[in-house]
Amino acid sequence: MPGPDSCPLFTMTSLRQQCLAALGTCDPNDKLALVATLASANIAPDPAVPLAEPAGLPGRPPRPLMVAPKDVPQRSLGTKEGRAALLHALAHIEFNAINLALDAVWRFTDMPEAFYLDWHRVAVEEAYHFRLLRDRLAALGYAYGDFPAHNGLWEMAEKTKDDVLARLALVPRTLEARGLDASPPIRAKLAGAGDVESAAILDIILRDEIGHVAIGNRWYRFVCQQRAMDPVQTYATLAQLHGAPRLRGPFNVDARRAAGFEQAELDAL
Repeated sequence: MPGPDSCPLFTMTSLRQQCLAALGTCDPNDKLALVATLASANIAPDPAVPLAEPAGLPGRPPRPLMVAPKDVPQRSLGTKEGRAALLHALAHIEFNAINLALDAVWRFTDMPEAFYLDWHRVAVEEAYHFRLLRDRLAALGYAYGDFPAHNGLWEMAEKTKDDVLARLALVPRTLEARGLDASPPIRAKLAGAGDVESAAILDIILRDEIGHVAIGNRWYRFVCQQRAMDPVQTYATLAQLHGAPRLRGPFNVDARRAAGFEQAELDAL
């Protein structure tokens, strides 16, 4: 891989341009390296500058094989392969989450500078999660790409690419918020299978994801206020319009409350 000084990414003048270049990078190692370099960058986002969308977004490796959600095999956590398959599914979610955060930075114009800095930070933390899971997979004798995966997270990104409000409502506040509900039972299953190392990674991810969903909540309400729209009713309308998955319990109410969901929204669940 070329060194940072020789990479065209670092001749770009705005944070949004750099995030777009990182988003288009296919090799996970290169993507992680670019995101890590962005973590120490101090470059203005230039919110008013429109950027053309290149073909082939998001950049991702040829493996894992993409299949329909129903075709992702279910395996027993009582086996090493089963635990690896679960960790692989989580790693794939985190890889998508890197891309989603980078996409939020470059795609949407005319937001406050803090919006871009928030999602830039989320990309850095999602890259950290992906690295933890990939390293744990390696310790079990597997690699990212060894199991099939589905593309549900990015499909919702495509549906909401033309409206920042829809993106905020249906990616961080819906799909990523589901991770707040799913993390504790998954952690318990891993711990119950004796895999305390993997369970500890789930603790880190849940801690950080509460903050990521909180960022989604904050900016969702900001845009709702800009447009004089009621957040609860607007969410229901957007969920129906874009075919968001129906939310099913049990819900991690404490984590959702910590992530900024208001009581009316929790009651609507």
